[in-house]
Amino acid sequence: MEQQVLTNAQVVLADEMVTGTVVIGADGTIADITTGRSQAPGAIDCDGDYLVPGMVELHTDNLEKYFTPRPGVTWPARSAVTTHDAQIVAAGITTVFDALSLGDVMQNSRRLDNLQTMVSALHSAENDRIHRADHFLHLRCEVSYEGTLELFESLVDHPLVRLISIMDHSPGQRQFAKEEKYREYYQGKYGMTDAELEQFIVRQKAASAQFSDSYRSTIVEGCRQRRIPVASHDDATVDHVQESASYNMAVAEFPTTVEAARASHDRGLSVLMGAPNIVRGGSHSGNVAAADLAGAGVLDILSSDYYPASLLDAAFKLVELDNDYDMPKAMRTVSTTPARCVGLGDRGVIEQGKRADLIWVKRDTHPLIRQVWKQGQRVF
Repeated sequence: MEQQVLTNAQVVLADEMVTGTVVIGADGTIADITTGRSQAPGAIDCDGDYLVPGMVELHTDNLEKYFTPRPGVTWPARSAVTTHDAQIVAAGITTVFDALSLGDVMQNSRRLDNLQTMVSALHSAENDRIHRADHFLHLRCEVSYEGTLELFESLVDHPLVRLISIMDHSPGQRQFAKEEKYREYYQGKYGMTDAELEQFIVRQKAASAQFSDSYRSTIVEGCRQRRIPVASHDDATVDHVQESASYNMAVAEFPTTVEAARASHDRGLSVLMGAPNIVRGGSHSGNVAAADLAGAGVLDILSSDYYPASLLDAAFKLVELDNDYDMPKAMRTVSTTPARCVGLGDRGVIEQGKRADLIWVKRDTHPLIRQVWKQGQRVF
């Protein structure tokens, strides 16, 4: 690969913006950053647009929908993972942690049928260098599900596993601390009658009481031994946060209250919220708005969750809201901070010697991605 020069760009660095030039070395790292316009032959003129770091996505559920695009439909694995990868790169995400559920709220769930197939297909595509983004695995452990510990032990040593999260989606817990929201969500999703819903709630509460505490401690200990970062999920109270902090968790995913988010941030957990929450102006499940956490100064990471294109849109929108997020700070929520939390110190920032993972963004009514580079290679 030859040296490349990108010039006449608003370059978003870790703590400032400069109008200038970024030089990509032949080894795929950033060789130089200078102010002003380059006159080098062959330099790419970025037309005064933004040049921002390639984004690091820690939690996306996007892969599953390509394997099961409709109920009862299973898509060929290689096609599913490459189509998912194409959408991820087109969204400006150059490193993605594909979140796969271990366990479900429904016993005998078909959601788990594709689990091993998805893992194998991702691994194969990575080995064959088919992917344009870097893919890792984020295992979402539903600790109120009887079979979760067995699934965890079967996958935790897989080479792509780099993040684990601990979830409990039982009624009255975490995301569904308000049981009426639980009833509304699951009755609507599964079409249960009132009597079926009551039986379902009884079973879920019993499963949580039986498995959650022991599975949580066992899984966290397994991750500690392997030095795999762990994330909490949907903490709602200070007590939840204290438990997460006692386990030395690195990330607080989707805290449901300002109180829990502030406590997480104060205890050194990086607070992660959904980018769709920012773009839509609130939580779809009635919990705290991510914009409120930004206003309180305790929003550290954004995740596209279920909609990849939301990540860049949300980062730009953060700058427009009533808070102290300027462009460098907003971009850190989708690049530098998530990379640091999972030990990827070679990326997530435009800095000499770091990977040349870059996005050329034109600002219109919303940010438009013109080109994407991963390790200096154009991938979009």
